Amino acid sequence: MPNSHANYLTIEEIIALPTFQDVAISEDGQRVAYVKSTTDWDNNTYPQHVWIYDKHTDKNYPLTIGENESTHPCWSPDGQTLAFLSTTGEGGKKTKQIFIQTDEETAAIQISHAEHTIDYFKWAPDGKGLFFTAKRPEPDKLKSRSDMYGEFSYVDQDFHYNALYFLNLDKGKQHAKALDKLPKDLREAADENDENKKDKAITPLTESLDRYIYYFDISPDSRKIVFSSAPTPRFIDLLNQETYLLDLETNEFVKLDISPLQAGPVLFSYDGSKICYSRLTQKKIYANVMLEIYDLKTKQIKELPLGIDENISPVRWTKNGIHITWLERTNYMTGLITEDGTLTPLVDSSDIVVTYPAITSDGRHTAYVKATSQAAAEVYLDNKQLTKQYKLYEGKKKSKKEIISWKTEDGLEIEGILSKPADYDESKTYPLVLAVHGGPTGISFATPTTNRYQPIEQFVEKGFVVLEPNYRGSAGYGEAFRAANFRKLGLGDYQDIISGVDFLVDSKVADPEKVGILGWSQGGYISAFCATYSDRFKAISVGAGISNWMTYYVNTDITHFTRYYLGDTPWNDEEIYRKTSPMTYINNASTPTLIQHGEKDPRVPVPNAYELYRGLKDVGVETELVIFKDMLHGSDKPGIHRAILKQNLDWFAYHILDEELDEDRVY
Repeated sequence: MPNSHANYLTIEEIIALPTFQDVAISEDGQRVAYVKSTTDWDNNTYPQHVWIYDKHTDKNYPLTIGENESTHPCWSPDGQTLAFLSTTGEGGKKTKQIFIQTDEETAAIQISHAEHTIDYFKWAPDGKGLFFTAKRPEPDKLKSRSDMYGEFSYVDQDFHYNALYFLNLDKGKQHAKALDKLPKDLREAADENDENKKDKAITPLTESLDRYIYYFDISPDSRKIVFSSAPTPRFIDLLNQETYLLDLETNEFVKLDISPLQAGPVLFSYDGSKICYSRLTQKKIYANVMLEIYDLKTKQIKELPLGIDENISPVRWTKNGIHITWLERTNYMTGLITEDGTLTPLVDSSDIVVTYPAITSDGRHTAYVKATSQAAAEVYLDNKQLTKQYKLYEGKKKSKKEIISWKTEDGLEIEGILSKPADYDESKTYPLVLAVHGGPTGISFATPTTNRYQPIEQFVEKGFVVLEPNYRGSAGYGEAFRAANFRKLGLGDYQDIISGVDFLVDSKVADPEKVGILGWSQGGYISAFCATYSDRFKAISVGAGISNWMTYYVNTDITHFTRYYLGDTPWNDEEIYRKTSPMTYINNASTPTLIQHGEKDPRVPVPNAYELYRGLKDVGVETELVIFKDMLHGSDKPGIHRAILKQNLDWFAYHILDEELDEDRVY
């Protein structure tokens, strides 16, 4: 019988839910490796470790444990060796290096000793080694400059490029075994010795090329590499990528005649005669990303006729077609597409969110993380569930989630996820909180709540209904929908938000006098806009939100974002920056507003928070500003997530439900 006294998951239980990522499948389809992230309250971290499922024993077991995190598992072509990245070193000398675990070895061994952290790697198809990207050695002139004058940099001039490297498997293993025979002091000395660094276990491939490498793939015969790269590491140059072919026998580069508007992985075909890549259809940040095929012999380009009005991302080119992923409204899909445009979905087409998909080269076996409206995200192999996270929900009440839709004044159809209490009563009206996702090309799914910034389940437990609107600009609804907030940021978003409120009020679901809104990042911007533009809300929380597009433009690390959405620079079109900025309407503000922001946020720099706070204080609006020390655009610490969730819950319970502030309030 169900427990009539069951409670909803607490904030601490939500934060402690494990998550899964980086799924990898062996070529025989018998084993799956994945990364499981858990919560370590004592050390205030989310440890990540590699786990393995073995079909022969039908068991899951951890491959790595302890303080050093492990990510990105990758099976060798013969399926006998698992490589992964793991943290090594101490203090400021910590880096991520490649480790391998073979069937014969009792423990994983470190086979790379790169100077810098390894960002990403792939096995050579012949199994003789691994290719990886990492930062290049710092130029001598910068080293000498730092020694002479101290640390400083010229903005947009001093770039630290990365490069491609090859790690010879046999030499790496020999080096690792030689070091393993030494005590720690001699091992560290040997590892730092210049002669050991020249043992040729690691061979640089692109250090002479002043370009930043994003994606790469190796031909099936292991003789060529194709990679996409940008002229600098700046985000603004992501849309200026070029594709190169590297001949590993001659070490010669050839730039391929491909549009620079690339936006994702580049892959060799199963036979190595072609490559495919994702490309923006136009130089606009909201444009569709489509698939193209480039024939390396004829140099002809072919666009695949997918018939999908959404962004397409290739995963792997298999014998049966190209493995792709795409969004379809509130579903995250995966499937195979052939060169003639035949698309075969690999999962059901509704109520499904599939992430981190992996597939064997013959296209016969798949593994992925899957969630639905009724089931939490779990790891699957050929649609068999391998993990059991959902057991943590057993004996707990869960919000009822449904997808609703409404129309705006300008005719757009907006969808949203409505979360209701388990004992929802249709005869009652409920206080309403809008929880707004970031992006704007993010999306809210109708899956069990794991949000670590917005306490949705706790709101529902207190008697709220919660609406997560997929406002204009959200992914999953096609290019025209993503383009609908071009030069309408804030104003168009507000129309989507408030029409959703009106819909729920008219439907007798929501109490018009008890409405709040909160969001993070772009969702924080929309909340900030509502704080100054409207008096419809009784409480607001702004998380890492933009308050002034001019302030944002000159401080953010993605300046191009503003130009692409507002259409120009503030120097050429000051008016569009003015009318879309929350600060323009500061004298209208009246709603109590909580502001939460990371001290070192590079994406939405902290001056945005101070500007909104000072403006609200000056016009006499109740406001609190919380600055999280050393935090970037988001947190990687469970303690900080706990504080953010508790602060938001207290703020809305106090201002909308008239609850007394708890003695345990996070000050």
